[in-house]
Amino acid sequence: MPRSVNVVAARKRRKKILKLTRGYFGRRANVWTVAKNAYEKGLVYAYRDRKTKKRNFRGLWIQRINAGVRQYGMSYSVFMGKLHKSGIELNRKVLADLAMNNPKAFEAVVNKVK
Repeated sequence: MPRSVNVVAARKRRKKILKLTRGYFGRRANVWTVAKNAYEKGLVYAYRDRKTKKRNFRGLWIQRINAGVRQYGMSYSVFMGKLHKSGIELNRKVLADLAMNNPKAFEAVVNKVK
């Protein structure tokens, strides 16, 4: 008796991955084994870099705050220490946004901390 294989399900599974790899370069887009590996590796990168993105943005906010407070003769670490002592509950994301887009409001925060 001939071997029975479920070609319908296998083809559906392969087509699903090949559809997701459209736009990849070369064999990564249309050869099943290469496309499957490329797709799975892409998922690994996506998971890892969702964590890395948070790290990168925190660093960017710190740089922007530091650049903002240096204009008023203070360092980032001194500013953050005084900010916490004065009880102002602003996170780094908001402070960085103020430093870039609303310098007058940021100056008011710096003066309040001094």
